[in-house]
Amino acid sequence: MNLYLNASILIIVLVTLLWMYSVYIKNVSIVDIFWGFGFVIIATYLFFTADSLSLRQIILSALVAIWGLRLTIHLFIRNVGKPEDFRYQKFRKDYGAHRYWWFSYFQVFLLQGVLMLMIASPLFGVYLTEENTPLNVFDFVAIALWIVGISFEAGGDYQLTKFRSQRKSKDEVLSSGFWKYTRHPNYFGDAAVWWSYALFAIAAQQYWFVLGSLLMTYLIIKISGVAMLERTLTTDKPAYKDYVERTNAFFPWFPKKQVQ
Repeated sequence: MNLYLNASILIIVLVTLLWMYSVYIKNVSIVDIFWGFGFVIIATYLFFTADSLSLRQIILSALVAIWGLRLTIHLFIRNVGKPEDFRYQKFRKDYGAHRYWWFSYFQVFLLQGVLMLMIASPLFGVYLTEENTPLNVFDFVAIALWIVGISFEAGGDYQLTKFRSQRKSKDEVLSSGFWKYTRHPNYFGDAAVWWSYALFAIAAQQYWFVLGSLLMTYLIIKISGVAMLERTLTTDKPAYKDYVERTNAFFPWFPKKQVQ
């Protein structure tokens, strides 16, 4: 448990420093950029504090690093120099700037730090295992699932960025590429990546640690991802209704034929 405790202290210290910087620049959005990088820090900490490394642990840490750094770079490029995200602007207005500076620490930064530590449980599961078991079928399925997930997540992000730079109207809806088969390929990909980490924990016979991936999936679908974005897009984009009728919300599948 010392491993979990030390990692927790590290993350809480980092989100606290990040919060202090957000107060200085008056922009809470920087926490979004840190999200993926926080998991890289956890994986790196586990990697360098391990007494000995198994091939499973090396592979897992490498995959987390690739996923987290890609997400961090993507969000940095997308958000740097931009105003604070509308969600945080609304919170700042609702709670009042005179108290949101300290309230944001608990509502945003500390909360994300705690969620990060809970979601990262599959990583801890793989590193807390006492037996250096050889790779098995679950590891290879995990690698395959990770490849699928990162393809949908990174590919979806790239296609959306390109679409936004070329569209003629904000009312246009992206419905090609990965977006032809699911309305949220980046969120589906993110969930698939985290279930690949859960499979690594299962391969290490640490079954309870898959709860972190379950929590991540719940947050993606019900809280901060699909559900919230669907409400916004349905209201702001009239053409989105037709897109909804022919395209799966989360799991990729062929588009439905529309009745004329």
